[in-house]
Amino acid sequence: MLCLAWEVEGLQTVGILLVVCSSLKLMHFLGLIDLSVQDSVEDDFELSTVCHRPESMDKLQEQTKFTKKELQVLYRGFKNECPSGVVNEENFKTIYSQFFPQGDSSMYAHFLFEAFDTNKNGSVSFEDFVFGLSIILRGTINDRLNWAFNLYDLNKDGCITKEEMLDIMKSIYDMMGKYTYPTMQDDAPREHVESFFQKMDRNKDGVVTIEEFIESCKKDENIMQSMQLFDNVI
Repeated sequence: MLCLAWEVEGLQTVGILLVVCSSLKLMHFLGLIDLSVQDSVEDDFELSTVCHRPESMDKLQEQTKFTKKELQVLYRGFKNECPSGVVNEENFKTIYSQFFPQGDSSMYAHFLFEAFDTNKNGSVSFEDFVFGLSIILRGTINDRLNWAFNLYDLNKDGCITKEEMLDIMKSIYDMMGKYTYPTMQDDAPREHVESFFQKMDRNKDGVVTIEEFIESCKKDENIMQSMQLFDNVI
């Protein structure tokens, strides 16, 4: 499906598919897909060797759309890969590089890490992780599109500029484009950005607002299908 993403018209579809598919890869890496619910999921958090102690199960259940059992399974997978209870950006990049060994995923991983690091403290805790996953897996269409917009809005000023989208597109191209499609021209990222703005920038003011982004995405059948890929994953 990632290979097919490049054949879909519009950078917005490529980017959203990558958010969905790379998050799916992350969950598989953490052992959260094809998991066995019989492996003592009733156990509570084992916190004796963890530096960062997550909030209580009941509180996390109230703040997310996961059940207690789902949170226990998520925590077990997170703790197995991040024994300290948090992951910093360099470790996140190392984990993420295993998903795309054919390219350089460091910049895209940086952008994705920033989206998960909601407290902007340089680390992603279990709470950060499940809050993000709750939106991606269980959020409404608007919730998921808001999350994707926040990923693209690099300076968090409420709008996406061509410069920001070019940075995103170059990171995607570095991660998979130049290696999967070696015949692509060097100006391909900029061409995708122009296509993105032609479709999304409704009032032609040179920036894409959250309202324009959501309205355009909802009219795109490919994006709406990608939004449903995570339904009932766990």
